[in-house]
Amino acid sequence: MIALVQILIKYAFFPAFGIKDTFSDFNFSLLVLATLCIAAGGYIINDIYDIKADRINKPDKVYINKIISESNANLLYIILTFSGACIGFYISNLINKNPFFGIFILTAALLYVYSTYLKSVILVGNIVVSVAIALSILIVGVFELLPAITPETKNNQLIRFKILFDYAVFAFFINLIREIVKDIQDVNGDYKTGIKTLPIAIGKDRTAKLAAVITIVLIASIVYYIYSFVFMHKVAVIYFLLAVIAPLVVIVIKLLSKITPENLKQTSLFLKITMLTGMFSMLLYYYIL
Repeated sequence: MIALVQILIKYAFFPAFGIKDTFSDFNFSLLVLATLCIAAGGYIINDIYDIKADRINKPDKVYINKIISESNANLLYIILTFSGACIGFYISNLINKNPFFGIFILTAALLYVYSTYLKSVILVGNIVVSVAIALSILIVGVFELLPAITPETKNNQLIRFKILFDYAVFAFFINLIREIVKDIQDVNGDYKTGIKTLPIAIGKDRTAKLAAVITIVLIASIVYYIYSFVFMHKVAVIYFLLAVIAPLVVIVIKLLSKITPENLKQTSLFLKITMLTGMFSMLLYYYIL
């Protein structure tokens, strides 16, 4: 999904605005690869530190010490993270923006600290993961738009970056809700392994209601966005209403209903679908502009 979103930004969002970008196709593929390496490393280190909890929460999806040994998993984590950082360093130098390399280091560090410590800090871990997801969207704008800014194009480029930032905020909140839902799903394993999550602190029902409130705020924000920017384009309005807002309304209903494993599984699926349909809305800008 990360790769798909980045490809949509490069080949759908940017061309719709006639944006002058920085990278060739090959160099852009290196940016995607670097992002995926850092993300994959983050997933692996998280699985390593989650072995005990995962044996309780999802025993059929525990791969470490079954398909791959823990030592080999650690080695793979190091290889992927190091590779992502090296590629990030190379493409940062390629555009003479060495400080941009810090984005890859920061993301890798956030994912490591999340897995080793922040996961046990109520809500903070959820926020950190969601920030990392938002960064995977913003990083395309940072590398493709900012280096191409000239005095003549500055205002237009920054406006485009602002819209991209709005998408990153959308991804942040969708993922934050999904992380909270996952914590409700994993409450048994987390409790038995001493991980302090929100549902353990305040209960599953209250946590679900909090997730519903966040979802309602997100719906209100999207409605405001439609009213402010795309209300005159019927195709775009219909798409947002049916493909983005409608699933979010279903999510609210499910979060306010009785909490069951099946209900939570469906809610998580709807959140994934909504993130996908939200990102595919970038294709609409061909018709809006």
